[in-house]
Amino acid sequence: MQEYDTLAAVDLGSNSFHLQMVRVVDGQIYELDSIKETVRLAAGFDADKRLSESAQETALACLNRFGERLRGFAPEAVRAVGTNALRIARNTKSFLSRAEKVLGFPIEIIAGREEARLIYVGVAHSLPISANNRLVVDIGGGSTECIIGSGLDPIHTESLYIGCVSHTQRYFPDGKISASRMQKAELAARSELQTITSEFAGTGWQEAFGSSGTARTVGEMIVQNGFGEREITPQGLARLRAALIAAGDWRDLAMPGLPSDRVPVIAGGFAILAAVVEELNIKRMGLSAYALRHGVLFDLIGRAQHKDMREATVRQFLRRYQVDLAQAKRVECAALQLLELLSNGLPESRREHALQMLTWAARLHEIGISISYSGYHKHSAYIVHNADMPGFSRADQASLSLLLLAHRGSLNKMRTMVASEDDWALILALRLAVLLNRRRANRDVPPLALSREDGTFHLAIDKDWLAQHPLSETALDNEVAQWQAIGLKFRVEQTG
Repeated sequence: MQEYDTLAAVDLGSNSFHLQMVRVVDGQIYELDSIKETVRLAAGFDADKRLSESAQETALACLNRFGERLRGFAPEAVRAVGTNALRIARNTKSFLSRAEKVLGFPIEIIAGREEARLIYVGVAHSLPISANNRLVVDIGGGSTECIIGSGLDPIHTESLYIGCVSHTQRYFPDGKISASRMQKAELAARSELQTITSEFAGTGWQEAFGSSGTARTVGEMIVQNGFGEREITPQGLARLRAALIAAGDWRDLAMPGLPSDRVPVIAGGFAILAAVVEELNIKRMGLSAYALRHGVLFDLIGRAQHKDMREATVRQFLRRYQVDLAQAKRVECAALQLLELLSNGLPESRREHALQMLTWAARLHEIGISISYSGYHKHSAYIVHNADMPGFSRADQASLSLLLLAHRGSLNKMRTMVASEDDWALILALRLAVLLNRRRANRDVPPLALSREDGTFHLAIDKDWLAQHPLSETALDNEVAQWQAIGLKFRVEQTG
């Protein structure tokens, strides 16, 4: 990936959308522009968990403004990510097609633990170097991320389905704040947190930090109302809790440190934060100005500097599933050689992405053998689709899973799953690479020529090699029949 000196991150959060533009100097970021708009996407669900049209229109109007600011940016210099509201919405796909048009850039929906990882990366870069384990808590609109890490590396990442918007809607729906409602809201949040308490306590931490709007707002309210110093403590929370209950209704809140856009979600956000402090036994929590969007930016910088987290994840999977590395390398080399012959006409960004995806698919195609050889491609696809894969978006995992499912066996199952001719090119390259390397021996594959003309794939292969490898010749004949059965054209021509 090319290095850029100006980068941008777009965070489509469940409460707010953020655009962060920075200048990059020696691996550090310097803010150029920052835009935040309160969209409250998590409040826009109907009874069927679909984003309402009004919620979508609000979000699209915001993204249209972001898109205007991003004009002229290279596609590789911008990364947009969607979080919990877009993870759970049943009509996310249709919304994204509209959102990407107005923004002008692809939008990735990231898994909860990937969101947690990126939050930690962002916060860790804002803190002094330390050998201590650090706990980072980020309360968003629809989810709460809790992470323990050391240095710049997360150790445990968890995402819980409680957020300031959803929690306020559930426990303070009419705006009323009472002691009993606050107690119920905090107990419910503690119940969610108990799923991680034991593991987190076992690892331990020496410092705790809160990031994003809820923690920073509560911290500011504690300071400006004289309830404590510039940090969050149980004592400061107790005094703030009493003040919120005394107000009786969040619509009547006019407390110093509480911005107007936070008023409608402060009750639920406070309840979650108080539960975190109580359940995880936090004595002091510092505050960080960095959050998810900063982690996205540092992740982009890492990719350009060949420190791509996705590469580290693939290496981890190769070890975990005891993959035959020599065979994976043979298949990778053959698949990339074949795709290079087909991808010369693609724009550079699409070509680079296609080669990346094929590289990872070739390395991971046999991970399912650890479960069973029979139908192992289905096991490989299932693992990649459902596992936590740090660095990968959900769309990346879905694309990888598709390639792994398609790399052997009948193509009938793929007929309705593959969207473009370019995807078929990746599938063909991987299928041929696996087919021609079944002997699992080095230097066994002959020189190949693969082309695409008028919708037909043509493979040219030495006839003498085919004569010496009758099993491969039969397999290629079967491959031609597979493509013909789904209405696509693949021809094998013998040369020499």
